[in-house]
Amino acid sequence: MRTGLACFFLVFLSIVGLQGQQTRLENLQNKTILVFTPHPDDDVFGAGGTIALLNRNHNKVYIVVYTNDDKGSYDPEMSSQRLARIRRAEQEVSEAQLGTSKENILWMGYDDGMLEYAPQPKLTEEATAIIRRIRPDVLLSVDPGEWYERWHKTDHRMAAFNTIDAVRAAEFWLYFPNQKLQMGLEPYQVPEIYFFYPSPQESNYFVNIDSVAELKFDAACKQVSQFEPAIHKYRADWDLKDMEKAKDEMRREQPRKDGHYVEAFRYSTGFNQY
Repeated sequence: MRTGLACFFLVFLSIVGLQGQQTRLENLQNKTILVFTPHPDDDVFGAGGTIALLNRNHNKVYIVVYTNDDKGSYDPEMSSQRLARIRRAEQEVSEAQLGTSKENILWMGYDDGMLEYAPQPKLTEEATAIIRRIRPDVLLSVDPGEWYERWHKTDHRMAAFNTIDAVRAAEFWLYFPNQKLQMGLEPYQVPEIYFFYPSPQESNYFVNIDSVAELKFDAACKQVSQFEPAIHKYRADWDLKDMEKAKDEMRREQPRKDGHYVEAFRYSTGFNQY
């Protein structure tokens, strides 16, 4: 009985939250937006159009990158240190194209694929401190799943669960009380959360990105090392044919709704209490 009531309560909260929302995400102005991304590219692929719209509307957008993405190359001549530098530079150029300043990109600095092996609760404490310091009006992150635990590749699943754990911890000052006592960081309740990379059956919010779709694809292409042929043999620039092929593939894969390019999210106004 308790489980049934809990499920009903969560569904009710979700419906009330959606109905009570006053301003659509893409229409927000002069707000603070905090985006947590597992790697330097997931923010662009998952929410790049929305980020561009938020920047256009004079919101202050912060991007928190969990890992330095220093492993994803098949090139035998590539080193982790070099790849980390490449990915960092590409992320800064890519986000700049969407309107996010370099100063607003925060790097947590974990190695690619190692996030779930990071010291606990240190990882949650670090994310909690960021939330309490930035105090966002809206937070975006990878969807951890609601009714069942979703499968993600390693850094995605850890970033998803760690971020929502930090959202919960940020509300209660007795989680990591040193942050208040020693750093002056007061507790903070995140008002709204939008999860990108949602499962199709749980997507409940769609942002029309028609006006910025090509900008998103251009920004994604700034991350040259994330695409072939640079994954197998690194090159710092594009062959024009390869770039057009990559953009055409992105156009085909970008979700559409009612004939428009969209980015899908799962909207939430809190964390799961059960």
